[in-house]
Amino acid sequence: MKKMQTLQALEKNGIVAVLRADSVEKALRITDALIAGGIKSIELTFTVPNADVAIKKLTELYRNRDDVLVGAGTVLDAQTAQTAQMAGAKFIVAPTFDPETAAFCNLYQIPYIPGCMTVNEMKAAMQAGAEVIKLFPSNIVGPAFVKDVKAPLPQLEIMPSGGISLDNMGNWIKAGCKILGVGGSLLKPAETNDFAKVTETARAFVDKYQQLTEAVHQQSRGQYA
Repeated sequence: MKKMQTLQALEKNGIVAVLRADSVEKALRITDALIAGGIKSIELTFTVPNADVAIKKLTELYRNRDDVLVGAGTVLDAQTAQTAQMAGAKFIVAPTFDPETAAFCNLYQIPYIPGCMTVNEMKAAMQAGAEVIKLFPSNIVGPAFVKDVKAPLPQLEIMPSGGISLDNMGNWIKAGCKILGVGGSLLKPAETNDFAKVTETARAFVDKYQQLTEAVHQQSRGQYA
């Protein structure tokens, strides 16, 4: 039940911020700015020094916010997944697929979103219990790849990550993606510690995501009216 609730919340939130920073303190400030802008799914990567400390602090800070999901990214093995889970991570994301990490996440009912680039990798990840597959790096293949893969595998939920921007996110949504992983284009203002701009950019992403998904829903309703 916990796993399904998290997956539903990820889909409802729509955008997952891929957060990289050079310190715990900066990661916390970026997260606060993102949440203020309406982005409530945070993938805090293990490239952040002491990432588990940051995850634990954020989990405690937002423990009364059911809509805020703090997860772990760049999780390459089961040991790191366990560290993240013990710190309070609600979901696990990786740039690759690892069967042992999948088994750990299944045991503790944590959504595991592994990175895959081929149909065979996606099939193996699904067989290992992954409900959502991270297409990474998504800018290499583009939205057309998603449409082609979902033709024989309509049950496949794909989260593209890599190169998602305000300009191209509509193409991914039209291709059938419900969750988008966004990093560089969202967090660029944080490089100069402009956290107000991070909030502004987050709000722009959320507003456009909502407009685009509503347009797709209206189009679908029109087709079956």
